[in-house]
Order: sequence, then structure tokens, then C-alpha cells
Amino acid sequence: MRLYLIRHAESQGNREMRLQGRQEFPLTGRGRQQAQALAERLSGRPLSAVYASPIRRCVDTAAPLAQQATLPVQLEPRAQEYDFGPLLSGLTWRESRERRPELIEALLSGSEEFPHYPGEEGREHFRERVKAVLWEIAERHHDDEAVAMVTHAGPIAVLLLEVLGLPYRRPIPFTVDNASVTTIEFVNEAPAGFPGVVLVGLNDTCHVRAD
Repeated sequence: MRLYLIRHAESQGNREMRLQGRQEFPLTGRGRQQAQALAERLSGRPLSAVYASPIRRCVDTAAPLAQQATLPVQLEPRAQEYDFGPLLSGLTWRESRERRPELIEALLSGSEEFPHYPGEEGREHFRERVKAVLWEIAERHHDDEAVAMVTHAGPIAVLLLEVLGLPYRRPIPFTVDNASVTTIEFVNEAPAGFPGVVLVGLNDTCHVRAD
């Protein structure tokens, strides 16, 4: 089974450099163009399903893709972004620095540990819920199927670390851009000595590079 992990297109929160988390921010005009370009990019690749985080920026990114494939958008709550808690979610970097300077210091410290956000979800809970949806989708579809999941940078990073067998700690060793496509393949009957899941494409932005 081939899984296209897609980060949502540019949102107003991205443009304003906010810690979005689960806060709602609409797509920008550029983001809507990116969503359309994404649908065109994948138009020649038959899909069996289109999943999306229920946060609006993901649903709106998935909509042109689902329409192109004549499929519904299936909402998957476990694919939501990390919940950073009520005190910091939605703030800009500058606002965060003003309200919680110790948090910014922790982010800039170079520590492998993630800083603590008041009221946050918890990293291990986040990791487990994202892993669970990955393996359930893999079991739900046949080897010859392809499916798309429109989600956020955080879940994609967690899934890539899982696939690559890397620890979940800072710094995350790759970039996940808006409207990018990262592709992984599952082989249910892999030969002995071969992994059952393989990363075959990382952060592909060819379709939006000149937008």
C-alpha cells in the first residue's frame, strides 16, 4: 500500500508565523492555489481513499484532491496536530517570547528534550495516537492501493521517525513544507531481511515550488 502524507497548504497562521496547534486558521489565497496544484499533481495516481485531519486547513487542502478522485474526505481525528495547550496555541513567536520567555529559551537551548507547554497533550500520547492511525490505515487497504492523508507537520514528522526507526526528540532531522507530499510504502509480505515499510519520497514540493 502506498500512502501519501500531505501537509496542509499555507494557512493564515503559517503566514503570521503562529504556533497553530489545533487552532483554526483558514487557507490563504496562496494556500488555496497550492491545494489545487496538489490535486493536479496527484491526478494521474488513482486513489482508494482520502483521509484528513478535521482541522479546517487540512479539510480545505484535501477537498480539491478528493474531488479530483471522486472520493469523500474521510475525517480522522487522530491525525490532528499536537495540542500545545490553551495558553500558547495561536500565538506568534513574538507573543510567546513576551508571555513565556523561558519557553523560548528552552526552544533555543539545543536540548534534545521538547520544552513543556502549559496544558499540552503530552509527547508520548501524541506519538501513540499518530502511530495507531498509521498502522490501522495500512491494515485497512490492500498492497496495490494508494491513499492520501492530509495532516500537519507534527504528525508527519512522528510517522517518519517511526518508519525510519529514529527516536522522537529534537532536532527533527527533516523539513515538512506546506502542501508537500511525503510517500511511504507498506509491503505486507516483505521478503525476509527487508523492511515492511519504506520511505520512498520526502517533502516533495515540485508542484508548488514556483507559486
